[in-house]
Amino acid sequence: MESIKQDLPKRIFDIILGSILLVIFIPFFSVVATLIKITSSGPVFFLQKRCGKNRREFKMYKFRTMIKDAESLKKKLKSDVDGPMFKMKNDPRITSIGRFLRRWSLDELPQLFNVLKGEMSLVGPRPLSNDEMTRNNEWKETRLSVKPGVTGLWQIMGKSSGKFSDWIKYDTEYVKKRSLFFDFKILSLTITAVLKNKEYL
Repeated sequence: MESIKQDLPKRIFDIILGSILLVIFIPFFSVVATLIKITSSGPVFFLQKRCGKNRREFKMYKFRTMIKDAESLKKKLKSDVDGPMFKMKNDPRITSIGRFLRRWSLDELPQLFNVLKGEMSLVGPRPLSNDEMTRNNEWKETRLSVKPGVTGLWQIMGKSSGKFSDWIKYDTEYVKKRSLFFDFKILSLTITAVLKNKEYL
């Protein structure tokens, strides 16, 4: 019952703010789509299976920021993060427009559709695939007890450290402290990070 009391206001908050953000940013979608198509071959959107709340899989939307066949080239590269998620600061697979989109976190905007569909929340643990959550079962169950988010506590507090232990720490802290006020605070810090030109998402 307590979970329902928390989830309903959060869902209403996601729908209202998500809709407002989509209306604001939708005019940029056609511009971004055109730039992606004229600078590299491949689709405009990158879709990837991720695990949501209670292990429900969904397809997460992003603007494509990498060259064609980027996934097959990943095994030749080394991640800068010691956790299950692959992250590389100077990833050679990223396109010129992709680097710009990532720098300003614009590649994440299509996830507003995931939010409105109820698959994601504006704030929560970053969505991962099932294969990326194999190192710590307790952490996995904790983060899958809530909807994944477009942004979250780890992205603004622990991502720059590159430590998997920080990832576990901030995901767990968010789930324990989650509230509308906490979500609003994280969103505010995310906006500050983006305006400072830091790639947190």
